[in-house]
Amino acid sequence: MRPSSQATYRGIIERFRKAHGDKPVSQIKTHHLDAILGKMADRPAAANNLRKVLKRLFRYAVKIGMRDDNPAELTDGFKSDGEGFHTWTEDEITAFEARHPIGTKARLAFALLLHTGQRRSDVVKMGRQHIKSGRIMVRQTKTGAAVSIPINMELQAALNAMPGDNLTLLLTEFGKPFTSNGFGNWFRDRCDEAGLPQCSAHGLRKAMSRRLAESGATNQQGRAITGHKTDREFNRYAAMADQERLSNDAMANLNKAVSQKPEKSQ
Repeated sequence: MRPSSQATYRGIIERFRKAHGDKPVSQIKTHHLDAILGKMADRPAAANNLRKVLKRLFRYAVKIGMRDDNPAELTDGFKSDGEGFHTWTEDEITAFEARHPIGTKARLAFALLLHTGQRRSDVVKMGRQHIKSGRIMVRQTKTGAAVSIPINMELQAALNAMPGDNLTLLLTEFGKPFTSNGFGNWFRDRCDEAGLPQCSAHGLRKAMSRRLAESGATNQQGRAITGHKTDREFNRYAAMADQERLSNDAMANLNKAVSQKPEKSQ
């Protein structure tokens, strides 16, 4: 795993170890794990992530002879609506821009997230050394994918309005580069200031995917921006955009048919 994924898994494992590390591995049954997961019903995504980690841990326990079976394989996961982080709407984008104008660090962070479509773990590493010939070059932390993204007018305006005396584009109030989690918490506060508690940094990556799909970009074109390795995620936004276009066309056709229907004679 890459370091970012290792850190995520380690956090999940350590929380589980703190609560249940004194229990004998050989005696754990499926119903024990179902009970633990069941207490997380108010956090279904977290429960599903823990379940995924437990399946790997017990698979390893079988491999090294601590167990003959994997009790986590038969546990029940929680149904997910698949939405995850809220995708910013155009009205929410406008509201953030109104609260945080060009020239503020919040606006630059917002512009980097939205107009590059990258994760916060990549945005915090972006620097002026990555900008060349009107493009910004990124090697994604999570996937290792290298992407080269054209800098549009909105992002260029946000870049031009900020001091150019540091290589790293986004710095903390102490002049240090952000950590990914620290940046996420800081940006969360900026969203709250704009009256957008439902919005997050990752939601802007999803908003860029939505915009690309709505523009008619193919999966390959969209993935060239976002760096997604498979079509699965981008397909969802494309399907949503197609549904809206098709429903508009259907309603327009219906209205046209109704308007052309001859009136009954009196």
